[in-house]
Amino acid sequence: MNPLFHMLFQQQRVLINKLNDVLKEYDLFHAQWTILFVLHEQGPMTLTAIWKYLNVEAPTVTRTVARLEQLGWVKRETGFDKREKIVDLTTKALTAFPVIESSIIQFEEEMVKGLNESEQQQLIALLQKMKG
Repeated sequence: MNPLFHMLFQQQRVLINKLNDVLKEYDLFHAQWTILFVLHEQGPMTLTAIWKYLNVEAPTVTRTVARLEQLGWVKRETGFDKREKIVDLTTKALTAFPVIESSIIQFEEEMVKGLNESEQQQLIALLQKMKG
């Protein structure tokens, strides 16, 4: 295995675990937060649009959205096509979002405190070059 990929995968696991620790206070996990964030940024979306946007398998998104719905974070409404379901944030999610986002921003700042702005931009550029 290329050591670069080993390092990337290891770092991803560390970041997800630490992010989950931050989100625990809100009874959320990183996969759930990702969907809440996308809905906040993009507005109401179909399940299909969510899994395509996130590049995650449909059953995973369906299960995660169902759990978020049970917890009161999202609601599903019928779209133009009666078979289509539109997912949107609830009032609970909209109210809590700024507080959770603030915790996430603080977490992110802590994670990159060893990198100056130039190094952060360089890392972004290098990661973008890897896109296949």
